[in-house]
Amino acid sequence: MNWRAIFAIVRKDLKIVLQNKGVLIPTIMVPLILFGIIPWLSALAPSMVNMGGTSLDEIATLIEQMPIGLRTELAPYTLEQQTIVFFLVYMLAPMFLIIPLMVASVIAADSFAGERERRTLESLLYTPTSDRELFIAKLISSWLAAIVVALAGFLLYIVMANAAAWPTMGMIFFPNWMWIVLVLWVSPAAAGLGLGTMVLVSARAQGFQDAYQTGGAVVIPVLLLMFGQLSGAMYFSTWIVFFIGLILWVIDVALIWFGSRIFRRGRLIARL
Repeated sequence: MNWRAIFAIVRKDLKIVLQNKGVLIPTIMVPLILFGIIPWLSALAPSMVNMGGTSLDEIATLIEQMPIGLRTELAPYTLEQQTIVFFLVYMLAPMFLIIPLMVASVIAADSFAGERERRTLESLLYTPTSDRELFIAKLISSWLAAIVVALAGFLLYIVMANAAAWPTMGMIFFPNWMWIVLVLWVSPAAAGLGLGTMVLVSARAQGFQDAYQTGGAVVIPVLLLMFGQLSGAMYFSTWIVFFIGLILWVIDVALIWFGSRIFRRGRLIARL
């Protein structure tokens, strides 16, 4: 395995990402909105519901419809504190997975389809690297970027959530163990799901937009998790989050194995 060549390709891909505004802007803006603005809006929820004609009693009714495990987690808090913890800790947890999914998907879509548009794919395919090395390099560049952005977003979320909720909470309440598992175990798997899908799609797509739109369905599982938790069918306990990550890792291994089996530069050259 020529790791020097692999990391040379990784550096080239990451450099292109930093120079591509179409990739860089959403990679920066979405985490800033999700982790910088939404925590403040959620922290204002107790006062906003009263101003909007919705009482905290209605929020309490919503919480009462949640699984008993979640109600037990919220029991030590006042109703105002429960509202904040409910939204910031639990309701926004599935949304966090959108970040590694999105970043990995965008960069992986750009990895081949974008290079085809820039007319740089042909020179890459003729480099003295094996198909396996080229495939691994593309995986590493997308996965590494997704993990870095997710971790940076998590650190920002820790600061913003605790700062925004301090007047009501009066203590540092975030993160809990569920979020630690979510960030360290599930988010890398979510990134793997996005890039594993997108590398397969983008290798056959005609352009970046074509690849990204075709592979956009990869966010559907995250949306289902969001709606499942909002409906009270489930909640993100530490063990459920662990098993979600386990399932994603199994899917990742299958996708990457399948991708490595069908990835052949000869097919890509024929499509140029």
